[in-house]
Amino acid sequence: MCLRTVLIPFVAPGTALFLALAFPGANEEKGQLMAVDPRKEDLERLAAEDPGGPVVMLNLLRFTPGGEATYQEYARHTGPFLKRYGGRLLYAGQGSTALVAEDGQAWDAILVVQYPSRDAFLRMVADPEYRKVTELRSTALSEAVLQATVPW
Repeated sequence: MCLRTVLIPFVAPGTALFLALAFPGANEEKGQLMAVDPRKEDLERLAAEDPGGPVVMLNLLRFTPGGEATYQEYARHTGPFLKRYGGRLLYAGQGSTALVAEDGQAWDAILVVQYPSRDAFLRMVADPEYRKVTELRSTALSEAVLQATVPW
């Protein structure tokens, strides 16, 4: 049985912490659970490793069959949340020719999103209204990489 992780935020002074709950229905490939949503420990690590300043999030996306349209719907809903938390889409594009990649490592789409801080990102993903639309993202993806970056 596959499980999908759902993040439930709870507030501690000066900290963004999350509880992770699992329920049936996550995306599966080759009999293994494929990550599409950040886990509690991932979000805690993101907060703990905060060097301060803006963060640019790299999104590598692999869609389920028919998932691109669902992801586009999710993207339309996220615009107001990006604005509310100071985020901005720097780049969005379809994956094209993979020059250095093993078979199966090419991605369907790439997004690069900047937030004023890791805290801003964490507050956005904890927003109850935002959480209502994340099911669209989870359903649309069979696999994803969501990675914070820091400038050189």
